[in-house]
Amino acid sequence: MRHRPCLRRTDWAAGSASTVNPFAQRFPPGHGRVIRLVRTVDHGVTMRIALVTESFLPDVNGVANSVARTAEHLQRRGHSPLVIAPQPPPGVRRVHVSVPYPVVRMPSLPMPGYPQIRLGLPTPALTGALRTHATEVVHLASPFVLGAWGAAAAKALKLPTVAVYQTDVAAYARVYRVGMTEGAAWRWIRTVHNSAARTLVPSSESAAALAEHGVQNVYMWRRGVDDVRFHPRHRSAGLRRALAPRGELLVGFVGRLAVEKQVELLADASRLPGVRLVVVGDGPAAGSLRRSLPDAVFVGVRHGAQLARLYASLDVFAHTGPYETFGQAVQEAMASGLPVVAPAAGGPVDLVDDGRTGYLVPPFEAAGFTAAIRRLAASADLRATFGAAGRAAIEGRSWIAVGDELIGHYRAALESTTLERRLAVAA
Repeated sequence: MRHRPCLRRTDWAAGSASTVNPFAQRFPPGHGRVIRLVRTVDHGVTMRIALVTESFLPDVNGVANSVARTAEHLQRRGHSPLVIAPQPPPGVRRVHVSVPYPVVRMPSLPMPGYPQIRLGLPTPALTGALRTHATEVVHLASPFVLGAWGAAAAKALKLPTVAVYQTDVAAYARVYRVGMTEGAAWRWIRTVHNSAARTLVPSSESAAALAEHGVQNVYMWRRGVDDVRFHPRHRSAGLRRALAPRGELLVGFVGRLAVEKQVELLADASRLPGVRLVVVGDGPAAGSLRRSLPDAVFVGVRHGAQLARLYASLDVFAHTGPYETFGQAVQEAMASGLPVVAPAAGGPVDLVDDGRTGYLVPPFEAAGFTAAIRRLAASADLRATFGAAGRAAIEGRSWIAVGDELIGHYRAALESTTLERRLAVAA
């Protein structure tokens, strides 16, 4: 590295340049630190970044989307990304994924208890891919299986790693009984993440959970949102007439239809007078949800402009999953000018300002969702006020801004490794 970017320790919320993050003071001694870094990124110095991910396109989930966005941003900034991901299920391997950067696929098997998720198999081909690419920094996206192998390969090649915590694997182990206890999942998470130069988390609750389980060197890195694509101006009167022919209030859920998302908590709300529930997405729980939500409209998976029109054409957004490390759909809904009802758990706690941009309700309980949706359905003024406040709250969270922040983390990891090597030689 020829140039050293500017580094400042900053305040958690306000960004003032001399204050230690107060959240870090809540952690027990020895359980890691959480600070937020603000960097002046030198776009003249390029890096070769390998993103080892547990999921990638054509998968539809937060990990796959985040990796794709990151790789796009790296390429736009002149860096050289490589994506290493599991082979998708046989049924979708013929789906063409057109991206302007190299993607190396690793052999995979279905996860026990959740076959829709593929587990990348450890293979020497991963190490070979890093060598061929001449990787300088390894990004581990939601590392657990393939990511753990990526961490081992990086260590063997003496490459720095940045681990991004995106999936509550311990909760998945508990919900799906995948042959691993919750405690064993946390021990493995601690091992993998503590092998990295730094771990990036998307929310304060994720940071607290990792610190509680002994993960060190934890830094905040939130997700970006496309505030041009997701915008209130995409509201469609024609789409609203199609979804609500009798002028019903439209309440929407967007996401993967799986057990852990707990979409069935909206059953009572879907029966409120004058309310129509719209469910966007697909997944293993789709069949059971169609039976438990007979009055809802299921529109399947939507992307791009279609998804943006759906968001903007809703009146209220409801997010029910209690295990979200961030909640990208919540952010997209806020960008679309919608009031949000979400559980007071996980990532939404940082995103939703209770009583200002929406309501945070008790997780796992239908009554809170129903009451909050009833309250919003009764007041167009309240919906408009919350929606406008939500739109204002996401400004400054573009993928460009958070992408540059991530590049700063890469540089810090690379510099720390370079410094360690120099000290080792000097010793």
